[in-house]
Amino acid sequence: MEKIVAAGVPTQHVVLNASKINLMREDPRLAEIVNACPLVNADGASIVWAARQLNVPLKERVAGIDLFLRLVEVAAEKGYGIYLLGAKEESVLGVRDELKRRYPGLGIAGYRNGYFDEPDVPGIVADIAASGADMLFLGFSSPKKEYSAHEHLEALGVPFVMGVGGSFDVVAGVTSRAPKWMQDRGLEWLYRFVQEPGRLWRRYVVGNVSFVRYVCKCKNKSKKEVVQ
Repeated sequence: MEKIVAAGVPTQHVVLNASKINLMREDPRLAEIVNACPLVNADGASIVWAARQLNVPLKERVAGIDLFLRLVEVAAEKGYGIYLLGAKEESVLGVRDELKRRYPGLGIAGYRNGYFDEPDVPGIVADIAASGADMLFLGFSSPKKEYSAHEHLEALGVPFVMGVGGSFDVVAGVTSRAPKWMQDRGLEWLYRFVQEPGRLWRRYVVGNVSFVRYVCKCKNKSKKEVVQ
């Protein structure tokens, strides 16, 4: 990622989890965008499990929020400017202040909440492009963040663009993250589900079952092809 910033060529990064795989199966356009990204990492333990089932080499997952914070740390060390876009006003202000506290010397090229209308988009894109930011972090949900980054990538002119979903809320202290022992066991999804069962039951209960069935289907298809 440091090489990407040094090269200065606008590049979109994507994190992958079970929910996004499910969205990609229903949305060919999203699948096209994700598959075209030169840099994709396994955000969820579900992807590591699926890789093992399908004999795809994948050492471990790298949670999006951990990668986000590590990149901000690198930005502070190397003098990169970052831009924060997304979430509610309290969250984007909170994450701005918390990142400045954690990483003294961090250059925040700009920030804005994620509540705006379509006519506002050209102005926001122009503002980000003029900010000189080296990294842009988008605090939107999927597929909005993938669509936004892809559509405006060249106009933004930012070397590294990453969607971080709800990470702004966690860093700002608006929501809490699962304990370390749950993270290590791939149970962060369960922690989030317990926090908001009404909103997340379809994503995690229905979605996880659908994902497992899909992986099993792919595994059986692969076995048949090998036999043939």
